Amino acid sequence: MKTQVGVSKKINVRQMAVIGMLSAISIMLSMTPLGFIPIGPVNATIMHIPVIIGAIIEGPIVGGIIGLIFGLTSFMRAITMPSPTNFMFMNPIVSILPRVLMGVSTYYIYKIVFKTTKNISISGMCSGFLGSIINTFGVLGMVYLLYAQRYVEAIGGDTSTAGAVILGIAATNGIPEAIVGALVVSGVVIILKKSKK
Repeated sequence: MKTQVGVSKKINVRQMAVIGMLSAISIMLSMTPLGFIPIGPVNATIMHIPVIIGAIIEGPIVGGIIGLIFGLTSFMRAITMPSPTNFMFMNPIVSILPRVLMGVSTYYIYKIVFKTTKNISISGMCSGFLGSIINTFGVLGMVYLLYAQRYVEAIGGDTSTAGAVILGIAATNGIPEAIVGALVVSGVVIILKKSKK
């Protein structure tokens, strides 16, 4: 029985190099101000973008591994650099699981859109946008399910409207991040796809 076309079960040397390079970029972005882009009053994060790019270029396994490393970075930061809200990221369900799912799912989003449009730019934009949404709403969705009132209390919000507060944060941060993700991923993927030909 043949395996699904386009998804290799083994990791080759090139994929290992891509994992190392994009994971290093993701870690660097998470440790420095370079991981944030000011958009009006909001700082949009781009720390998740290497995960999306890795998934599109090298497949869901590579995307999932880079997502795992990104999540582990968040997990370790929460342990070593405590803050009023970092307690959430000490739980792997919050810090790691959504990032792995983002890495796997964006590969399939790209494939589905490209199969329909045959356009690298549009496929990259959709993957960057939806991958960013999966990251934001995945993390904050887990926060809502596990720590809603505790999180809202930590940021000084009204705990009686915890759901609305978290949804507002998701929209305020998630939409700018998705727009940035769409633009950056599309541009990078066009260059990388052409260089692989």
